[in-house]
Amino acid sequence: MATLYYSPGACSLSPHIVAKETGVDIQIEKVDLATKQTSSGGDFTKVNPKGQVPTLKLDNGEILTEGPVIVQYLAEQKAANGLLPKSGSMERYRVQEWLNYITSELHKGFSPLFNPTYPEDAKKIVVENLKKRFSYLDSHLAQRQYLMGDQFTVADAYCFTVVSWSNFVNIDLSAWANLKAYITRIASRPKVQEALKAEGLIK
Repeated sequence: MATLYYSPGACSLSPHIVAKETGVDIQIEKVDLATKQTSSGGDFTKVNPKGQVPTLKLDNGEILTEGPVIVQYLAEQKAANGLLPKSGSMERYRVQEWLNYITSELHKGFSPLFNPTYPEDAKKIVVENLKKRFSYLDSHLAQRQYLMGDQFTVADAYCFTVVSWSNFVNIDLSAWANLKAYITRIASRPKVQEALKAEGLIK
């Protein structure tokens, strides 16, 4: 069985959600990102020298890193679930387009806000940039349930995870009604609830 190394609420929540949604059987192991120790007492850097989650250790010992890659790998293990469109299709490229946008414009956009050494004045600029991204998402979601339309995909699992960080940095999503409704919609999905509970994020 594959092992997903995670930290509660970090970007590793995204592949955790995908595993739950697809029914891919994995075990999870918590990582203390400050000490780089796993819950079983191991040195996480020996598993992933990058020292970052998510990290997926496969049955054959292979190590897979980078969230956008891991979610695609997991989804392809149970392709019938529809979380990742058929390889070679335009829809597949659209999902990858979203994954790239989320990782470069949203995920990395949030990073300075979690850095206690980052200047407060600079953080204000970071927040303004994120708000522009939120406005784009809000407009896109005006007539859609999910990023790709009516079908929940791996991109939604990632987008939900990252946008939810707004709760930790005091960004109120009320100004973006469509985006806020989207986050609430995904949070209510039974499998998402299972992942959140497994990470101790909700009771």
